[in-house]
Amino acid sequence: MSRYTLSVLVENQPGVLSKVVALFSRRGFNIHSLAVGPAHDETVSCITIVVNGDEHTVEQVEKQLNKIIPVIKVRNLGLPGEHISSGLALIKVQCEPERIEGLMQLARLFGAEAVDIASGVVTYKLAGETEKIENFADALKPYGIREIVRTGQIAIEKNGR
Repeated sequence: MSRYTLSVLVENQPGVLSKVVALFSRRGFNIHSLAVGPAHDETVSCITIVVNGDEHTVEQVEKQLNKIIPVIKVRNLGLPGEHISSGLALIKVQCEPERIEGLMQLARLFGAEAVDIASGVVTYKLAGETEKIENFADALKPYGIREIVRTGQIAIEKNGR
């Protein structure tokens, strides 16, 4: 199974997101990631959906999404690497004073920003593709992760597509 990203432009009105999610639920499709935000026009929202499946499954999802009345346009952005995507993570890490320098060096390597430093705890913010965020979280495990919160991925077509 592969991970495909769909960009769905919808009319910005109440209930649209629940209609889109209900379609996935009825069809038994699993949503890996979901993010919603305003588009360039305030009457339109963009829903970015990352779904696991094969090409046939994704084609079926596209066809079903196009049948929902408030949906304006569905674009299959393809597999990772075929589009530009980013997510956001906030990661709270245990940090003894003697290990702070190593932790800060690790954060710099990944491009993470320390957004809160308290006694024995550092919270980092990192934006990027899923793999980058997962790799950073894996690298932090020896320090002791207290909490991780993440957004869904947002995505846009690469130039030339």
